[in-house]
Amino acid sequence: MIVLSRNGKTTVISGWRAWLVGAVVFVATTTLVALFALLAFGMALTVTMLVLIAVPVAIGVALVGSLFRSRP
Repeated sequence: MIVLSRNGKTTVISGWRAWLVGAVVFVATTTLVALFALLAFGMALTVTMLVLIAVPVAIGVALVGSLFRSRP
C-alpha cells in the first residue's frame, strides 16, 4: 500500500498498482545507481591509465632532455 498526500488530498495506491509502482521505482533506482557506479569506474580507470602512461613518458622525456643539456 502506498499513501500519497498532496495539497491536503490523500491518495492510496494498493494491490497490483502498488506492486507496479514499486517495481518501476526499483528498476529506475537500480539503473541510476548502476550508471553512477559505471561513471565512477570509468573515471577511476581513466585517471589510472593516464598516470600509468603519462608518468613514465614524463620520466623518459626528462632523462632524454638531461642527456642533451649542455654542461658548462
